[in-house]
Amino acid sequence: QVQLVESGGGLVQAGGSLRLSCVASVRFFSFKNMGWYRQAPGKQRELVASVGSGGSLDYADSVKGRFTISRNNPKNTVYLQMNSLKPEDTANYYCNANPPLRSGDGEVWGQGTVVTVSS
Repeated sequence: QVQLVESGGGLVQAGGSLRLSCVASVRFFSFKNMGWYRQAPGKQRELVASVGSGGSLDYADSVKGRFTISRNNPKNTVYLQMNSLKPEDTANYYCNANPPLRSGDGEVWGQGTVVTVSS
């Protein structure tokens, strides 16, 4: 059964750092492109960073130079190092494959981990 478990969120002051982790219980993890998404209150979920199966990296313009995504295939884990955090980074952060995993008729998502950046 597919399972995504995110951790590492919390409350931090602007300019601070957090490191998010995600363990993905999914077959053939190393062959999947993985990403970190976020959803702020009242907004749509957006992809902020992705790491390909071959290690290629891509970032949303809003986080370039501040966030770093990485993966550890033997541990089925994806990380997101977030530096120089801004209040506008406040959101629930989720990891998933890119495109998102599906089971049955719908996408599979974890609970996410909440990041709150105070000004």
